[in-house]
Amino acid sequence: QVQLVESGGGLVQAGGSLRLSCAASVYAFSRYNMAWFRQAPGSEREFVSAIAWTGDNTAYADSVKGRFTVSRDNSKNTLYLQMNNLKPEDTAVYHCAAKYLGAIVYASDAYSIWGQGTQVTVSS
Repeated sequence: QVQLVESGGGLVQAGGSLRLSCAASVYAFSRYNMAWFRQAPGSEREFVSAIAWTGDNTAYADSVKGRFTVSRDNSKNTLYLQMNNLKPEDTAVYHCAAKYLGAIVYASDAYSIWGQGTQVTVSS
């Protein structure tokens, strides 16, 4: 059964850092584009970052560019999101998602596999 499990969320003060992980139990993980989305209470789910299945292309939302870094370790079937200089507006549930081959896209409905999410709370 295909499964994505996020971890690494928590409570942190503004300016702090967290590293999220997404462990994938999926055949041929290296053939999946992987992405992070987040959803704050009362808000729509929004794109945060993505990394191509080739590993040579990444994308970021303007709101996180320069602060967040996405990476993957195909030998461990794991996706990461390093989040630095966190702000209260980064507070949300963070989900990882997978899209088989093709290109990186920003639309959530293009991703067919989703994790349950991990809560990130940034206090001011």
